[in-house]
Amino acid sequence: MTPSRPLRAVAALVFACVALAGPSRSTAAADFSARLDALWDFDHPARSEARFRALLAKLPARSRDAYETSTQVARTQGMQRQFAAADGTLDGVARALDRAGARVRVRYSLERGRVRNSSGAADAAVPLFRAALSASADDTEPGAEFYRIDALHMLGIAAPPAERLDWNLQALATADAATDPRARRWRASLLNNLGWTYHDRGDFATALACWEKALAAREETGDASTIRFARWAVARGLRSLDRLDEAEAIQRTLARETEAAGAPDGDVYEELAEIALARHDAAAAQAWAAKAYARLKDDADVQASEPARLARLARVAGGGPP
Repeated sequence: MTPSRPLRAVAALVFACVALAGPSRSTAAADFSARLDALWDFDHPARSEARFRALLAKLPARSRDAYETSTQVARTQGMQRQFAAADGTLDGVARALDRAGARVRVRYSLERGRVRNSSGAADAAVPLFRAALSASADDTEPGAEFYRIDALHMLGIAAPPAERLDWNLQALATADAATDPRARRWRASLLNNLGWTYHDRGDFATALACWEKALAAREETGDASTIRFARWAVARGLRSLDRLDEAEAIQRTLARETEAAGAPDGDVYEELAEIALARHDAAAAQAWAAKAYARLKDDADVQASEPARLARLARVAGGGPP
């Protein structure tokens, strides 16, 4: 019943600031990638797609900036689970890779890899993320550190489990050493992912320490939604350490806050069900699981990637065994 949340942390990143076409880069146009990323609304990929397509319509066809924008159109399609459409969009970019420049090669490989990973083909995604990392060595445009970290972080998610810790540590070290403020803002997401890597290894104390650092990094940004996400992770770590009272206090507070904001969170309800199960309180577990199932059962990503999780929630919500 426990959600896997690292990718959602990545989606919660707030990217900075768009446009000017053509292969040459003036000082005024040097931040195209950052300005392109500012069009993202990760909670609403269809809305983001409309923004990217509106920009694309203003760019010269077959320009370097049009190709980079197309990679983000493909990303929105992948997030909507339109994998064939995303591949088709990227096929158009692939035909120009030899002349589009290193930044476009990096972003093309990242998005082709994300399509593979999101569609359940992690083995096929890893070589693409490695290709993005390799291409980043030739990227001399402003903001290159940001996309190099992105490649390392995706390897930390998609690589075989034995390799993930090293990739995550490399990503965090690169962010810590970065001079670009936007690259340094990766730290919170990377600490979150590193916590999951340690948690998957059974090292719950180190996982909690990572999540506490991620929370501190999120609090520096002042963004309420990502701070709530980080608090959820801290509570998750506390549960694994059998510190149930502390975990429950955080999750109950999150439940109240998200309900008051009109956005009740199924993951929070699920954690409260897990805490009740750990206390052998079947009635409370059933009530929380029912609320969690009602929120999560129509989530397309959960349906596709975690059917066993939904099935378990349904059993507990129905009063059956976990």
